[in-house]
Amino acid sequence: MAYVAPLPIVVIACQVFQDLFERFAPPKVIRQFTFLDFGLHDYPKKLNATVQAALDGLEAPSLVVLGYGLCGNGLNGIRAGKHTLLIPRSDDCIAVLLGSYARYRQEFQTESSTYYLSKGWLEAGSNPLQEYRGYVAKYGESRAEFLIDSLYHNYRRLALVAHSPEDLDAYREQAHAVATFCERWGMRYQELVGSTAYFERLLALAVFQERIDDDFILVPPGGELRQDQFLRLSV
Repeated sequence: MAYVAPLPIVVIACQVFQDLFERFAPPKVIRQFTFLDFGLHDYPKKLNATVQAALDGLEAPSLVVLGYGLCGNGLNGIRAGKHTLLIPRSDDCIAVLLGSYARYRQEFQTESSTYYLSKGWLEAGSNPLQEYRGYVAKYGESRAEFLIDSLYHNYRRLALVAHSPEDLDAYREQAHAVATFCERWGMRYQELVGSTAYFERLLALAVFQERIDDDFILVPPGGELRQDQFLRLSV
């Protein structure tokens, strides 16, 4: 039997995961990284088009690790083309940051109306306080108050997710500023220590796809990511 060389491994991911990829990606294993703007999450159709364009722009057939979840249905319909796609089976990035889908469900049952902060999101400047400041600059204070209230008045918890006590210490001041702003909606503040386990499993599967389990989706060449692939009947 002729030897078949493994596919080159390429990453297309949200900026929010950049630090984790830089910390945990095995040296010389991943051929190319493309990190896309975090703001695309606010525009699912634009997110879809941007991810698809990045994927279509890859010349050689590759194993493409997608550093996303379904993300507001933004990844629904992504076409693999000549590539193989590997993606966490998660609604968004929170399960990956917490360390498992089971932990995500546990937190959802604790408080379903939770807005999550992380190192990546704080560094990217995406949170209710920063959004409010942007609205004020663009629309004025009165309009900004209306817009921000319409987006966040139903949330009841603001949770900072970090992977170590040191990270909690480093980002607590920024998180507290956001929490103080969010008190207007009665949000309580909580700190959660997550895990890199889910993320590290994603990287391991990029090399050993035969180990894939129900926490991930593998799309073969010619296939397509579909919303129903992310659905779970039970935890």
